[in-house]
Amino acid sequence: MVMMIEPLARTLEPLAGSHKILLTPAGAPLRQSMLKDWAELDSLSLVCGRYEGVDERVAQHLVDEEVSLGDFVMLGGEVAALAILEGVVRLLPGVVGNPDSVVHESFKDGLLEEPHYTRPAEFGGWAVPEVLLSGDHGKIDEWRRQQRAKRTKERRPDLSDEG
Repeated sequence: MVMMIEPLARTLEPLAGSHKILLTPAGAPLRQSMLKDWAELDSLSLVCGRYEGVDERVAQHLVDEEVSLGDFVMLGGEVAALAILEGVVRLLPGVVGNPDSVVHESFKDGLLEEPHYTRPAEFGGWAVPEVLLSGDHGKIDEWRRQQRAKRTKERRPDLSDEG
């Protein structure tokens, strides 16, 4: 089943001025930088296909861009829309209690976030890295930078081209 153009056109017509995104496996891969850009817009509309998707003319003429969550297929775009909604909303001023939380996180400078630890300093024979207990903020910052680079190289080498 392919969603027809006429009902979609009637739905999208009153949304003139809103940035319209079609969620489809054929779209550009979702990136943090996109979420940041969309959070600065006045209006955002997400178009979700179902089963085989939507009439191609929707993509060609009625939306501003096509976006994909990744290289897999779901029944529809609703889960993708929710992921985008969550990613955009958390970037809006006042949504996250500590504004620094959305600045110092994964994908900043194209890297994953460093590991985090809690108390106690040792649990079940597993210890928090000694440098984090040292109180030396310079050494701690350097350790964090090294861990971000190491984690990204090991777990997401595909991010090395991003920035």
